[in-house]
Amino acid sequence: MEKILNIDGRQVKFKSTGAFLLKYKAQFGKDAIQDIIRLSKSIDEDTKEINSIETFDLEVFYNLVWTLAKTADPTIPPPMEWLDTFSEFPLIEIIPEVTDMIFSCLTSTVPSKKK
Repeated sequence: MEKILNIDGRQVKFKSTGAFLLKYKAQFGKDAIQDIIRLSKSIDEDTKEINSIETFDLEVFYNLVWTLAKTADPTIPPPMEWLDTFSEFPLIEIIPEVTDMIFSCLTSTVPSKKK
């Protein structure tokens, strides 16, 4: 799954692949699935908006977004350097756009064979 967003006047490509979760773990030393599940508790499934600011972990979100960007473009710098290249990084606009990409690793596209 790929998506291009206009952030701070630039076209930024994001990509989710089978290696997305492993890249996250390699960079941040944490299990992406656990972080995604925690993050999912603070994002409304239907509207893709933050529904609980108390449980929303900004660092986890930024790390996941960086990993999606790094998967799309292996030449981007480390997370802090990359985020510093933006004068604006509008979370309210970005969250709904990348939520499906982040949560796609938790669901299957193959129909269940159980009856």
